Amino acid sequence: MPKRFRLTLAQLNPTVGALKENAQQAQNAWQVAKGANADMLALPEMFITGYQTQDLVMKPAFHKAAMMEIEALAKACADGPAIGIGGPLAVDDKLYNAYFILQNGEIAAKVLKQKLPNETVFDEVRLFDPGPPQGPYSVGPLRIGSPVCEDAWSPDVAETLAESGAEILLVPNGSPYFRNKLDVRMNHMVARVVETELPLIYLNLTGGQDDQVFDGATFALNPGGTLALQMPAFEDAITHLDFVETDKGWRAEQGPLALQPDEWEQDYRCMVTALRDYLRKSGFTKVLLGLSGGIDSAIVATIATDALGAENVRCVMLPSEYTSPESLEDAKEVAENLGCRYDFISISEGRKAITNTLAPLFEGTRPDVTEENIQSRLRGLLLMALSNKFGEMLLTTGNKSEIAVGYATIYGDMAGGYNPIKDLYKTRVFETCRWRNKTHRDWMLGPAGEVIPPRVIDKPPTAELRPDQKDEDSLPPYDVLDAILKGLVDDEASIADLVAQGFDRTMVKKVEGLLYRSEYKRFQSAPGPRLTLRSFWLDRRYPIVNRWRDPG
Repeated sequence: MPKRFRLTLAQLNPTVGALKENAQQAQNAWQVAKGANADMLALPEMFITGYQTQDLVMKPAFHKAAMMEIEALAKACADGPAIGIGGPLAVDDKLYNAYFILQNGEIAAKVLKQKLPNETVFDEVRLFDPGPPQGPYSVGPLRIGSPVCEDAWSPDVAETLAESGAEILLVPNGSPYFRNKLDVRMNHMVARVVETELPLIYLNLTGGQDDQVFDGATFALNPGGTLALQMPAFEDAITHLDFVETDKGWRAEQGPLALQPDEWEQDYRCMVTALRDYLRKSGFTKVLLGLSGGIDSAIVATIATDALGAENVRCVMLPSEYTSPESLEDAKEVAENLGCRYDFISISEGRKAITNTLAPLFEGTRPDVTEENIQSRLRGLLLMALSNKFGEMLLTTGNKSEIAVGYATIYGDMAGGYNPIKDLYKTRVFETCRWRNKTHRDWMLGPAGEVIPPRVIDKPPTAELRPDQKDEDSLPPYDVLDAILKGLVDDEASIADLVAQGFDRTMVKKVEGLLYRSEYKRFQSAPGPRLTLRSFWLDRRYPIVNRWRDPG
């Protein structure tokens, strides 16, 4: 009879800092593996601490507590399958990102991450020491090589493991989502399989942590690049994968192939997951938001309802004398379509009182953006009062286009604890609304159907802070603005590059100026889910004070 090996793969959602809860999740998954007569349970990178920990992992009390949980887990799970689990390892004055192999009540092997990513949202060179080249470890009849996450993105670590006797490659990951990331991962892992001629398992975390979402989508490849297993995206799952020894080496038997969503569904699921987990892991259960009748607040209300259920979402309309009857109707219709609570609070009295209070100091000046911003800040004050009183986290609703050019009022409509659409350009907001109106999935807690009225999507965007105001009074049309911003932000293009593409130089210079001048606002803005490789925060780190401008 050929030798066999059952590997249980657990793509699960740990919480940063919740060491005992994470260990309990691991133990629960181990019980499932034990019940299936598995030889080994594999959990992802840094599972015991949650990921990413940032500087928390350097705190001695924290990484010592994490190591104690690993040791306790080994003892608690002595009489069954081996466990692979990620966590920190402190040795003398060095700290490593490690993958622990637990067998027979003890830590049987430690794999130390060698390649420390230091780009985009990663800063592991700051946190960890690089491990030395290492060989495989043994579990039952198998010799397993485990390149830890970044170790598998370049050929040398996997090649060393293959040359030193590894028979399969198990890659534990904490790989956060960006649009179409699965294709990028797959291409790199196929290259490793072709180079080593070994089966490979890419095991990923799930769940949201601050701005990052780990989308699962674990997969396994056989030599030649054949897909042997594809686990679902954005879902916790435990799957058993069987290996059999053949005359050509170990091979994975065919497992389930979960359908992977397209980029629109991936982005939307990312925003829903990010909000749900940010609240759950922060101790909140309910949210509120200002519902203006515009498209941005409509999609945020929809995301919130899909994440939390309508009973946990409060929508508040805060009209002034500049608010159109259509906006009032549209906001109410959105709330009713979603089934959310809808409150109406006029800001007229408060605005009048503030205007009277400031009148002696403003005497002799003309009304300008100051008076407009008072309206926005008054709305922020009232919404924060509701948040404090009822324990509902305030959501802010600015899209990436507005945040990029500062078309938002600090301490006004920027007030809030989380922004689900922070990395979604305005043109994608329009398309996301259309997509959600015709798409419904089982994981959405909101209703199916046309929840966002077409008029909300089609009408000209406006802040309604003065008579007949339109966004295009101050900004280029959003299709033009977004194209320029994608060049300046996503591609780091020069002024000359964009002019060569056909954009007006004066307009590009204006947008660049707005982008740089708004850095201080972004520095104080609410976090939001990362959808692209150039999200505002860890992906793009610019100085707040910056006098440089592209002369092109």
